Amino acid sequence: MKDAFRIVLCLLITVSSYSALAQARITISQALDYWISNCEKDVVSAADAMPEGKYSFAPTAGEFTGTRTFAEQIKHLAANNYRMAARTLGQNPTADQEAETGPDAVRSKAEILEYLKGSFVALHRSAATITGANAVAPVLQDTRVQFAVDAVAHSYDHYGQMVEYLRMNGIVPPASRK
Repeated sequence: MKDAFRIVLCLLITVSSYSALAQARITISQALDYWISNCEKDVVSAADAMPEGKYSFAPTAGEFTGTRTFAEQIKHLAANNYRMAARTLGQNPTADQEAETGPDAVRSKAEILEYLKGSFVALHRSAATITGANAVAPVLQDTRVQFAVDAVAHSYDHYGQMVEYLRMNGIVPPASRK
């Protein structure tokens, strides 16, 4: 009897959950924006956690020789975000976005954070234009969905590197603080 009750209860929960989800359908752009927002929160908080004096930090021992500094990691990530946003909109990225280096004039922590935050604004704006009708239609050499997913995946790749740099400097990343 208890098993039958549990089965019926699970079925009711499943059916009511499915019904609620069906009524609250989200769009492709909303689904992408959700992941862009999560990524933005993690990346911006990690970028802000590093003291300005450590923005020039880059590991040098062993296999780390020649790697980007913390600042260069962030500018690279942000430039790619701008590049993917431009491509999503069918626009050509600037030369520093295409090279994924960011502008040479952006140097201080405040300037880099502003550039980074602006890159996520650009991603949000471009993701808002993605619809069911245009999501997988070719634009430039890929699709709008591919560009949005690339931006998030690429950002998280560099977020992982940022976390390593923070930890090498004795800083617990904000997402790991509880």
